[in-house]
Order: sequence, then C-alpha cells, then structure tokens
Amino acid sequence: MLISTLLNLFVPQIIAWAIDYGLSQGQGSYLVYAGFIIIGIAIVRGILGFLQRYYGEWLTHRVAYDLRNDFYNAVQYQPFAFHDQSHTGDLMSRATSDISESERFVGIGLMDLVATILLMVGVIIAMLIESVPLTLLALIPFPVLIFTTVRFGTTVEPMFKRIQEQMGILSNVMQESLTGIHVVKAFAREPHELDKFDRENNEWFYRREGLIKKWANNWPFMTFLVMLSIFLLLWFAGPPALEGSITVGTLFALISYVLMLNAPVQRLGFLVNLAATAGASASRVFEIMDLPRELAERPDAVELTAVIGDVKFEHVSFAYRDKLPVLTDIDFHAPPGARIALIGPTGSGKSTVTNLIPRFYDCTSGRVLVDGRDVRDLKLKSLRSHIGIVLQEPFLFSQTVRENIAYGRTEADMDEIIAAAKVARAHDFILELEKGYDTRVGERGVTLSGGQKQRIAIARALLADPRILILDDSTSSVDTETEHLIQEALAELMVGRTTFIIAQRLLTLKHADSILVINEGRVVERGSHEELLANDGLYRQIYDLQLKDQEEFVNLQVGVATDAAKGGPRS
Repeated sequence: MLISTLLNLFVPQIIAWAIDYGLSQGQGSYLVYAGFIIIGIAIVRGILGFLQRYYGEWLTHRVAYDLRNDFYNAVQYQPFAFHDQSHTGDLMSRATSDISESERFVGIGLMDLVATILLMVGVIIAMLIESVPLTLLALIPFPVLIFTTVRFGTTVEPMFKRIQEQMGILSNVMQESLTGIHVVKAFAREPHELDKFDRENNEWFYRREGLIKKWANNWPFMTFLVMLSIFLLLWFAGPPALEGSITVGTLFALISYVLMLNAPVQRLGFLVNLAATAGASASRVFEIMDLPRELAERPDAVELTAVIGDVKFEHVSFAYRDKLPVLTDIDFHAPPGARIALIGPTGSGKSTVTNLIPRFYDCTSGRVLVDGRDVRDLKLKSLRSHIGIVLQEPFLFSQTVRENIAYGRTEADMDEIIAAAKVARAHDFILELEKGYDTRVGERGVTLSGGQKQRIAIARALLADPRILILDDSTSSVDTETEHLIQEALAELMVGRTTFIIAQRLLTLKHADSILVINEGRVVERGSHEELLANDGLYRQIYDLQLKDQEEFVNLQVGVATDAAKGGPRS
C-alpha cells in the first residue's frame, strides 16, 4: 500500500515533465519516455493492488474469524448471572451483524483509510515542492474539509451505535417469536407478533434514515471544497502560467494533485462512515468480550478427585447483584449417598440452593463444602464433572439421540450409551424411532414428548456417572404413567449418589432421608416425612392440601379389604 501510494504521486510529475520538455520544446522522445514510465508504474501498481486486495481480504476474514471465536468463547464462559439478564437475540445480533460491520472495515476499509490519509499528506508535500504560495492558496478550503470530516465521524458513530442496538432488539423480538411459535399459533397471535416486529423494524429504519440524511448533507459539501481548490488554482495561477512565471507543467501538476484528492476525499466520507459503523459495532462486541468471565478460580485451586459426595452448607447466605437477599443462613449436611429433598413455595430459593453446589453462583457469606473442601478452592471443571443435573424442562440439542446421551461423556462407546438408556427406561422407545439412536431429535428435542426428553436427560446424567445428583422438579410436567417410568429411572440413578431432589409433589420426596422446607430463603423446617407431619408446620399444610385425603382414602380401602378378608373365613 505504501509503495503503491508513493508511485501514484510520481504520475503528475512525469506528465508535467512531458509537457514542459516534450510538448513545449517539441521533443517527442520525452513523451514516449513518459508514456513508458507511466505504463511501468501502472503494471507495478497493478501487481501491488492485487497483493493489497488479496491480503486485505484475507485479513478482513481472519479478523472476523478470530472475533467470532473469541466472542463465542466469552459468551460460553460468562457466569449464570450474565445469562440471567441477557437476551439471546441481542447476543446473536452482536455475533452476526456487529461482527460483520467490524469485518467490513478491518481489512480493506482500514487500509483504504490509511492509504487516503497518506495520499493526502503526500499530495500536500508534492504540491509544496512545486510551489509553496500556490499550494497554500489551494489548501485554503482544506481546514474546513478536515473539520467537516471529523465532525461527521463524531456525529455518526453514536448514531450507528443506536442503529446496532436497535438491531439487537429486533433480533431478540424475532428470536422470541420463533422460539415461542407454538404459543403464538395456539392463541392466534400472529398479527400481534407481526405488529411488534414491524414496530421495531420501523424504528430501525427511521434511525438508519436519519444517518443517510446526515451522510447526504455532508458528502456533496466535501466534494465542493475540493472543486473550490481547483477554482482558486485556475483563478490565481492561470495568469502567471500564461506570462511564463510558472510552467504549464507545474500548473497541470498542481491541478492533477488536487484532482487526485477528489476521489479519496469523497471516499473519505464513506470510510469515516464505515469506521464509525465498525467502531460502534466493535464496542458492542468488546462490551461482552471484556466482561469478567466465569467465576474466577483461585491460583491455587485444586482438582477434585476420588469424590465420595459429602456436601455441607455452613451458614450460607446469597444475594444477586441487586443485593436483595435470596438465601439466609442455610445450614445442613448431606452425607455420601443421602437423599435430601427441598420443598417450599415458588420463589423460596430451592433452586438457588442447588445452584451453589456446582458454583453457578458464589455465596455472599458462609461456605459450601464438597468432600470437606470449599467449592471456591476447587477447579470448576473438575467440580462440575462430578455433578449431574436433571432439570424440569430438559434441553436436547438438535443432534442424534446418541450424541445427546453422550453429551457429558463424548468418549463413551455404544454399549455404555445403550446401558444408560436401558436404566433410564428410554431404550425401548428409542428403538421405535426412525433411525433408533441415530435419529436426530430436532431443535430443542421438538420431535420427542416431554417424558421421552426427560428420560434421555436422565440417561445423559447416568452416563456421566456423577457422585452428586440434582433433580430439579423433574417429574412435574408429565402424565402419571410417564411419571412412574421416570421415577423408576430416577430410583436407579440415585443409587449410591448424594441426591438433592426439588419437587412440588410430596409423593416424589416423602421417602427422602431428610426434607428441608424452605420459605423466603430460610430453612424453616427439617426432618423426615413423619417428623415434619408431627410438627404441624408448613410441610403439614402442604401435606393436607396434596396427600391427606388421598392417603386416608387408600387406608380406608385397605381397612375394608382387611375386614372382608377376616370376615370371610368366619362365615
């Protein structure tokens, strides 16, 4: 780029030399030499232009490649608190639209901008060599041009940022609508979704239109300033050239240099525009990349090996970023192999308790211990590799059944995958699928029922063979028959593992070793099913609502059957 720009500056000098010594003195050989020199420069510049464009494009796409990798990596390692507050559509917009805008400028745009600035500086120096007074005269409009360009750049950058932010909102509206398309259709809300999208799309268009007006107002004015320089040269340098005070070649060279600036100056507006777009977009990308990543590991963090599954909470309290307390003084011990049930009203903090074990969040006070070690002293990957989680709504990737089951242990062989599926009561229905274990399940597992997805999730957890298991209300949204199959699978899964069971149904947790009743972030009751019934507290109220009538009816049926059996032989 540097050599090409430098060679370009010689062309007006060569033509001026040909005019002064060839045309003026009638020496045709000078014209021939000038022609050959210009052709030589054109060939060299053509080769350099190819190399510049090739490597500029390579740089452009390489930077985009690295940016996407780094951005995706940054998003993957953001803590749960980040994902709690972020919108998927906005993140997608940053990963696609914003990186694409940055990509457009980085290679070719940045090189062109530098080349334009270098050319302007080179032209000014070359003009000063020709004639200092005439150069200063021609440069009168240039301070105004520079001021206009800088003002344009500082004005449009925030406008571009607002446009890209609106694109994030637009992407989020589309993502939510497409993700919830079944709900949209169920309530016949297509017109509403279209209006919502149209409203945000209109806002994006109005912001873009404002930018176009700003650009349209400035670009012609920049061109006018260049033409004003040529007018000044012709007006003030024309008479001296006719009188012979300066050569015609010098006047031609000066005009050529100013004309040489015409295209770059016009392009300068475009490049400043492009730079402003890239700056606004890049700031949105780096906004995410510069955030602190996953909860920091201590320099002396250790691997968690030979896990037995002993979990202890020591006076643990927790609050989110807004400082509102979620958990207060949670204190309990779960020995290896124990089944700990958590029950309480919605929003009481049950899931937050279990989220502290794999260190999705850090407690604000107290300690969470696994096998006697504070989870903050352990390496995250080693800690989480020993914890299995089965959620209420399991997430399946749009891959094959086999790949979903082996997600936590990609090196598992087919026999291990089938064994896990059999224990999870999933093997039979998997064989009935079109391609068995090689059947693709569709986005979010949409081709499977809720119970089928749940059993695949259980198989996935089972194959990972964790020592600590978290079951987050994993049977609340299925029918009775499917719940029975899932309960059988969970019973197999819990054997020999420290298990935390979050449930709303008492039938799911009444056989736990210890039940923690949580209300407003505190453990208000603890004990076995029978002990908690005797306490006549919150647990007893839940029992009376859910199970009392059912169990009394079952006991009555058993009593009638017993009496009938006793009376039969006597008669």
